[in-house]
Amino acid sequence: MATGRCQCGAIHYEVRGEPVYSALCHCSDCRRSAGAPMVGWVLFPEDDVKVIGEPKAYRSSQDATRHFCATCGTGLFYRNAISFPGMVDIQTATLDDQSAFPPAIHIQWAEAAPWMGRMHELPRSDRYPDQ
Repeated sequence: MATGRCQCGAIHYEVRGEPVYSALCHCSDCRRSAGAPMVGWVLFPEDDVKVIGEPKAYRSSQDATRHFCATCGTGLFYRNAISFPGMVDIQTATLDDQSAFPPAIHIQWAEAAPWMGRMHELPRSDRYPDQ
């Protein structure tokens, strides 16, 4: 079992079993929705996900609904009955254990930010760099 929550703690969830996949999505819809260069997702059958609390739903496209915490705004779930019937995608950044489902693939790479391919070349700093 794995657990997760929104930033403020108003919504918690539990997942059981093994996911269908764990991926990093680069589509423009995910990027705009999260305000981030990519979004991590882990896909589970709906029956394996238990949600505690009431996420707000937003229909982000004709077939897709995104769910988030109405209090703190944390994005949590994605459902698409056409592409993933009976499934729910969970944003991996909301997992309590970030090592639970490491990504295995980049998806929607055709829409990735143009500089994404060079991310591994950037310098790294454990904390904020000295000013």
